[in-house]
Amino acid sequence: MKIRDIGVLAAVIMIVAMLVVPLPPWLISFLIIVNLTLALLVLLTAMNMKEALQFSIFPSLLLLLTLFRLGLNVSTTRAILSEGDAGNVVETFGTFVVGGNILVGVVVFVILVIIQFLVITKGSERVSEVAARFTLDAMPGKQMAIDADLNAGLISEKDARERREKVGNEADFYGAMDGATKFVKGDAIAGIIIVIINMIVGMIIGVVQMDMAMGEAVAHFTTLTVGDGLVSQIPALLISTATGIVVTRAGSKGNLSEDIIGQLLTNPKLLYVAAATIALLGFVTPIQLIFTLPVAITIAGIAWRINSLNKETEEEIDEIEEEVTTDNLKSPENVINLLNVDPIEFEFGYGLIPLVDASQGGDLLDRVVMIRRQLALELGIVIPVVRIRDNIQLQPNEYRIKIKGNELAKGELLLDHYLAMSPGDDDSIEGIDTIEPSFGLPAKWINEQVKEEAEMLGYTVVDPPSVVSTHLTEIIRANASELLGRQETKQLIDHLQETAPILVEELTPTPLSIGEIQKVLSKLLDESVSVRNLPIIFETLADYSKLTSDVEVLTEYVRQALARQITTQYAGTQPDLKVLTVSARIEKQIADSIQQTDHGNYLAMDPQMSQSILESIAGELERTSFIEQSPVILCSPAVRMYVRQLTERYFPQIPILSYNELEASIEIQSVGVVNVE
Repeated sequence: MKIRDIGVLAAVIMIVAMLVVPLPPWLISFLIIVNLTLALLVLLTAMNMKEALQFSIFPSLLLLLTLFRLGLNVSTTRAILSEGDAGNVVETFGTFVVGGNILVGVVVFVILVIIQFLVITKGSERVSEVAARFTLDAMPGKQMAIDADLNAGLISEKDARERREKVGNEADFYGAMDGATKFVKGDAIAGIIIVIINMIVGMIIGVVQMDMAMGEAVAHFTTLTVGDGLVSQIPALLISTATGIVVTRAGSKGNLSEDIIGQLLTNPKLLYVAAATIALLGFVTPIQLIFTLPVAITIAGIAWRINSLNKETEEEIDEIEEEVTTDNLKSPENVINLLNVDPIEFEFGYGLIPLVDASQGGDLLDRVVMIRRQLALELGIVIPVVRIRDNIQLQPNEYRIKIKGNELAKGELLLDHYLAMSPGDDDSIEGIDTIEPSFGLPAKWINEQVKEEAEMLGYTVVDPPSVVSTHLTEIIRANASELLGRQETKQLIDHLQETAPILVEELTPTPLSIGEIQKVLSKLLDESVSVRNLPIIFETLADYSKLTSDVEVLTEYVRQALARQITTQYAGTQPDLKVLTVSARIEKQIADSIQQTDHGNYLAMDPQMSQSILESIAGELERTSFIEQSPVILCSPAVRMYVRQLTERYFPQIPILSYNELEASIEIQSVGVVNVE
């Protein structure tokens, strides 16, 4: 344990001991000076902080200082009542303030108590309650604003985490301050009671036990009581003032001194008016000019000086802005910044602004946050921030989605309508014919009046925000491999290294580089295989990368290792899986057409044969289109990746699986055979 930690613990133990152990007068005097010093230090710290969280320890410190002050009260009371002496500091304060007039001393002390209890403490307590309540009420809105800035690309993930943590800390701080102000209030009440006890009981002890005359006892114990009250209430007053400063520091970017000078003396014209008013009082009222004229001249001088500084500052700013503008135009960075391309962009016409504007009920920003979370869980990668912006070049109700700067999809929304998709050939609902953008299905835009009727007829009815959310989700899902570059792969590797450092060290940088790992992951994502289970993927790569460095072959080994995941993905909870099997003849044709080169293997099949295979696949898919469960194409492991190469351009959504990628427990039901005559 560090020395400073031991020191703090010893101080707390000493405070508790003060409540039961009598202290000599000289030690009491020393501790009173320490108390006054700590109170002054707290006040100066509160005045120089720029935001409340810079003094986050204040609620706990307030409790300890209050306990320390109460301990001193108990010690001084014990000393006053038992010995009639509480040390040099207490006696000096009492004698100085009383000044030979006991009544004046008592009045001064009462005024100090009233100022602290009814003015500063009461105000601080109320401000703390309101600040705590409004801070807690504002938390959801602040969290949503952080998510909105994150989705708009204005801040990074790290900035978002820091801002969320700050919001939580602010709520905790103001909640603690709400309770801590009760310490100050209780301390003020305790001070009043202690003073009354000291004065009354002290006079009784002085007369009865110390054989003092009544007047002598009154003078002696009143002096000590007032002195004790002052040395207790002055630090308490400083702490109360610091409490008020801490809880009222809202909307400020500087410390208290900067804010007072910067805001109170910011307008020279108002200072001239104030100076003229004060000077006029000296001329038109009996108040002598010797009092008003120096004040008026001082204020006018300050106003003149501020006015001069403002003019100099404006000239300097103009010169700096001119230099910066010239430098920016000449700077190569001015052009380089224009070359940045956002990974994902969502642009919309001005008619769709209500989708994004929260004040108009738009929740698209919240939906985008949920989309990123959903796809991260589904695909196993961190989806980049979606840049959302309006574009006046688009039609009012039009939107488009870009990946890496390239437009991949566009659509049109009618915000006052619903999109209805028929379950069959029913076309009885009136509406505006359109195409559902995500899956290309025929649909209609219908108004609110026919929505209920459409739902009763079995139509699938969705609102515009859901339409665009689904479209954005499908586009990101279909192009996930483009969003996974080397930098993103490095982030995934770093995350895995936290839990499996040995596995990462065995695989990279040798025998596989980050680029080779990225290619394997991208190929998995190309075929909608989640890479979330990185430990299994890396275990497989570590096992087989010693045998081959061919990315295609390594991907096949990884797919086989993910057999349980792939089986669940396509079979779900069904006990069987409907498949289209590839005939042995076609598999032999494909195997014979594989060309081996130094840069890997590729399929070089006769175009006519390729066309025949594709036509056979198309025919089988059309014949089995009535089946509720969409079939997959099943082939042997040796040719799976080449069948995928053959079909990916024409049937990108059809899964191509091998026998080794299915669990032994799943029942395979063949509904067709891909074959050629």
